Amino acid sequence: MEQHVLVVLPHPDDETFGCGGTLALFAKSGVPVTYICGTLGQMGRNMGKPFFATRESLSKVREAELEEACKAIGIQRLIKLGLRDKTIEFEDPEPLIDRIEQIICEIKPSLVLTHYPKYAVHPDHNALGDLTIRALSRLSVQERPTVYGHAFERDCQKVIGPPDIINDISAVSEVKLAAIRAHRSQSQLIIAGNLKGQSDTKPSKNQFRNQFNHMLIRESFWTYRFS
Repeated sequence: MEQHVLVVLPHPDDETFGCGGTLALFAKSGVPVTYICGTLGQMGRNMGKPFFATRESLSKVREAELEEACKAIGIQRLIKLGLRDKTIEFEDPEPLIDRIEQIICEIKPSLVLTHYPKYAVHPDHNALGDLTIRALSRLSVQERPTVYGHAFERDCQKVIGPPDIINDISAVSEVKLAAIRAHRSQSQLIIAGNLKGQSDTKPSKNQFRNQFNHMLIRESFWTYRFS
């Protein structure tokens, strides 16, 4: 059993869509979960339909959604780095590596979950995953926790092989669904686009489940192996 799980991801909703079920399983079993969220997703394209956010207000909307989703999943502690969305790759890396290392040394997680560098599609995903790996690389082998990398780049399995962790999350599918619903600025517009002329209708719980059912069964990760 894990002692403490640390999640390091760049955007509100990354914790839910990619690994919400896995985190919910840990929380349900009594394992503390801490989430380092890099940005508030202020450059996200989805602002609801009908709109309930502007470019200026979106960060506040997504911050509130993030806190609601974390509560649904059972994440005990949320740390916000305050970085700007879509710019992590341009940040001075050393202060960020220092900060992540400081948190790791403070909470001493037995497991860290982050994006697998180079194989997570979005530049922010790859950049923060790389910074996290670099922070962990500073630790001795004896101190270093296990690392689960989340990868979903097309054809990534041809390079890094098949995932070696496949978690059945069906027991907490309702928990993950609640967290997806919490991120309504991101999830609601996806559904609205499929309602065939009913885009102003608030999606029902069944419509959420039907749209995101493929995310409610299993979640896959790769154990990161340091060279």
